[in-house]
Amino acid sequence: MTNRRKFIKNTILGSTAVALGGSAMAMPASSYRNIIGANDRLNVAIAGLGRRVGAFYEPIARKQSNVRLSYLCDVMEHQRTRAMENVSKLLDYKPTPENDIRKVIDDKKVDVLINATPDHWHTPGSIMALKGGKHVYVEKPSSHNMNENELLVEAAKKYDKVVQMGNQQRSAPHTIEIINEIHNGLIGNAYKALAFYSNSRGETPKQQKAPIPTGLDWELWQGPAIHREYTSETWDYNWHWYGWNYGTAEAGNNATHELDIARWALDVHYPSYASVEADKRHFVDDGWEMYDSILATFEFPNKKVIQWDGQSRNGYQTYGAGRGTIIYGTEGSVFVDRGRYVVYDRYGKIVKQYDSANSESGTALGGGGDISTDHMVNFFESIRGKQKLNAPIDDANISMALVHYTNIAYRIGKGFNVDQNTGRFQDPAAMKLWGRTYQEGWELTL
Repeated sequence: MTNRRKFIKNTILGSTAVALGGSAMAMPASSYRNIIGANDRLNVAIAGLGRRVGAFYEPIARKQSNVRLSYLCDVMEHQRTRAMENVSKLLDYKPTPENDIRKVIDDKKVDVLINATPDHWHTPGSIMALKGGKHVYVEKPSSHNMNENELLVEAAKKYDKVVQMGNQQRSAPHTIEIINEIHNGLIGNAYKALAFYSNSRGETPKQQKAPIPTGLDWELWQGPAIHREYTSETWDYNWHWYGWNYGTAEAGNNATHELDIARWALDVHYPSYASVEADKRHFVDDGWEMYDSILATFEFPNKKVIQWDGQSRNGYQTYGAGRGTIIYGTEGSVFVDRGRYVVYDRYGKIVKQYDSANSESGTALGGGGDISTDHMVNFFESIRGKQKLNAPIDDANISMALVHYTNIAYRIGKGFNVDQNTGRFQDPAAMKLWGRTYQEGWELTL
């Protein structure tokens, strides 16, 4: 058998060399890899080189992924430079640095867009990529509002491309295991899930007009959002808290993850009612422009309930951890987060626990780790038809709807009914926030 494998390998190498008119073994390693497996290779571009870009290096660099990084795209020059320096330590070739995502999408050789831009770019950039023939991995939140939430699902179907959201815990083996056990009756009838997040974010500077930072394409950074003059502290991260033109508050920034796990555990879809209790309670005179403390409640058929307890600027760990999900059942309960799960009986006694010891947990999730790699690999292999997507966009965007209901209920100051079959609502005040106004020339079309 060993001799037969050697014969087959040598035959393949010999055929390749003949086809090239020379010896394959005389080629550089990079040139050789461009030939072997080329039919299965995916050409990948990353748009958005901020806090999450580190999560993509490992799944792209690993040989088994069989992908080639074609572009590193960002509107800030120093982020392109930094990313180029980082990937040079992992790759034996150089991707092309690019400022404009539209030029990346226009390149027909690119198969995949990883969309890690700010929130207001997620759906517009993803739809542009789908129209350009790309598969898309879009970071959370996959949409900025309910209208975009539906349009992205429609676009994925229309252009028949693979779209996965960056809700990476869906690919964590320990989470998959415990959710399956919950569905099989581990804790009886699972009737409530409490998702939570606590952080100790500090005071946010008030916005002030300032010169555009050197190297930043401010107009392109704003893209589809309504354009305005630059204010200090905006482009890098504080756009999350400076109103609704760019960001989706802490719900879009973090609740997406645990709300998704809660909905998955309870095996529910759209709620019938959404409400919140929320306010800005810390540093009340600073530049933060939305809630920093919130309890969102979603009521589902069969008396099931999901809540999200979000504390952006109070680090007290009410539930014994910085983030996670607690699932209550008639015969027990389960705590699960990025790294572990604990099963309790009805009396509160631990009956089973598992620690995955993975490298990705806590409240600061910028750098990636084991489950981000697993999630990205699942995406690559789904494009090839070798795996099934763990977070297809049509399901992920049901979880995203809970994020948008949270923000809408806060902004209109009341709860509202939801059609549990379609996810739509009729409340006049809520409907005013169904979509958004785009900068002229950036309107979304399929």
